[in-house]
Amino acid sequence: MAPKVQDVQGKKRLLDGSDSDNGSWSSSDALTADVLAMTSQSARRGAEEEEGPAQKQIHVPDKRGFRKLLAYLGPGFLVAIAYIDPGNFESDLKAGADFKYELLWVLLLASIAGLIIQSLAANLGVVTGKHLSEHCRAEYPKRVNHALWIIAELAIVASDIPEVIGTAFALQMLFGIPLWIGVILTGFSTLILLALQNYGVRKLEIFISVLVFMIASCFFFELYFARPRAAEVLEGMFVPRLNGSHATAIAVSLLGAVVMPHNLYLHSALVLTRKVPRTARGIKDGCRFNFIECSFALFLAFAINVSVIAVAGAVCSRPNLSPSDLDNCQNIDLDRTPFLLQNVLGKWSRELFAVALLASGQSSTITGTYAGQYVMQGFLELRFKPWLRNLLTRAVAIVPSLAVAMIGGSSGAGDLIIISSMILSFELPFALLPLLKFTSSPVKMGPFTNHWVITLATWLIGFFVIGVNCYFLGSLGIDYLRESDLPAGLVVLVAIVMFASMFVYLVCLLYLALRKDSEITYVHPDSEQGGDILLPRSSVDDLTGDQFGPMPREDIAHMQLGSPRAREGLLSEAASSEVAPLNREDYTRRHGGVDQVGPD
Repeated sequence: MAPKVQDVQGKKRLLDGSDSDNGSWSSSDALTADVLAMTSQSARRGAEEEEGPAQKQIHVPDKRGFRKLLAYLGPGFLVAIAYIDPGNFESDLKAGADFKYELLWVLLLASIAGLIIQSLAANLGVVTGKHLSEHCRAEYPKRVNHALWIIAELAIVASDIPEVIGTAFALQMLFGIPLWIGVILTGFSTLILLALQNYGVRKLEIFISVLVFMIASCFFFELYFARPRAAEVLEGMFVPRLNGSHATAIAVSLLGAVVMPHNLYLHSALVLTRKVPRTARGIKDGCRFNFIECSFALFLAFAINVSVIAVAGAVCSRPNLSPSDLDNCQNIDLDRTPFLLQNVLGKWSRELFAVALLASGQSSTITGTYAGQYVMQGFLELRFKPWLRNLLTRAVAIVPSLAVAMIGGSSGAGDLIIISSMILSFELPFALLPLLKFTSSPVKMGPFTNHWVITLATWLIGFFVIGVNCYFLGSLGIDYLRESDLPAGLVVLVAIVMFASMFVYLVCLLYLALRKDSEITYVHPDSEQGGDILLPRSSVDDLTGDQFGPMPREDIAHMQLGSPRAREGLLSEAASSEVAPLNREDYTRRHGGVDQVGPD
């Protein structure tokens, strides 16, 4: 059975009678195509009337230059927020306090790996016109698809826990609010910021960018007054060292805190808000400018993380620290850090840290909400209002955070951040491996597939993450069994269950990586033709030079992800016309997998 092709072609070529299953199109086919094009335009007009000007995409100028780069600015900053969330700060503080600048090289490698992986997510969206969760829905069976959706949702909740706790810590530092009350308030504060979605994706990108620069300014000021030695910082960044198992554990936490699973879904969707010309040059420019924009945003995030590690290292390595400050350095977390900074650098440093932590927690929640929107839309074709989506996700995240804050206090909340980071590390391969598989596939990406060097490097990163997860799961289980007082028979049973779970984990990941592609999403673009309907079924050998993918995406451009009116307008208007109602199932059987109408 030939793979399905769901890409668009110029209406003129289609109506001229080429590229059909039998070499020609009948008059009814042409009429059906015309109805598709007509009703597509009407449905889009209806969506714009209902949703307003925010529905429109961001236009990309044809000429290369600064204005073109400016049009691409935005998605990278939303992605960069996940690199500077409270969970990252926790890992950075521990690395700096325990090992000074020795682990900066780990952060550098993790940031480079993160940039490569994020660029692959952006390329997938630009080249194919679909984001990662939509590709997963098209490629994997229904049950596997639902399992991936559940894992993605759990990852979003796990990433939301550090944001809840970090925001609560910031409110406690700034206003003296008890930690458990701050946890509750985080459920409402983000709803106010989500009102920005009414003004469209561009305004949201600008707001998040301002928050990123605010966080950077706070930590750069801290860095200036902490005055770490530049030579030692550079040595730690470029001379690899790992002194002991504790250093290895901190290094792994730095690696795990950088790439978030939901970021891959988010980035592959955000790039679809740009009107990238569907030509070979347009696609290449889209990939190139998205890489440049993402590089700038992630470099800024890297500089912020370096500042956090350097400040912690410089402060905790100072001579003549008081006993309380030494204790704070040895057991540093988000709660102890402001008191340490206040004692060593002054009261203003505590306020700066609190402001940066508050901005980080709130901005991370906003991007997590929209990542959840894209995940749900892609896997299940369901769309919630952002405020409702945020309320559901935040309610699930608040329950454990509130319980731990009330029972365990600040130390328990810090432990919960570490646990959530471990969960994210185990869930990352379920998003990473499909991304690597799709971007390495000529069926998906055509000539825009990864270079073999990138393919090798990214698969090594994927295998490394899986290996680290298995190592920690095994070592954690073995240590627990050694120290437990369980009967010998029960110990054996627990060991069998643990290693069986590890085996199932590996088999599932192997299936995701090795399953053969079944749907063609790349067709070669033509520089002169445009189109607004989909091609019938074809194979790779049948593809001609004037076929291209369904870009841009209006449902992605508006952060509420479209409306029922836009989705239902196609069939309803066809039914009211003089032509017989358009039956999608019949059309699919006759012409092979048409499920979407492309843009003008």
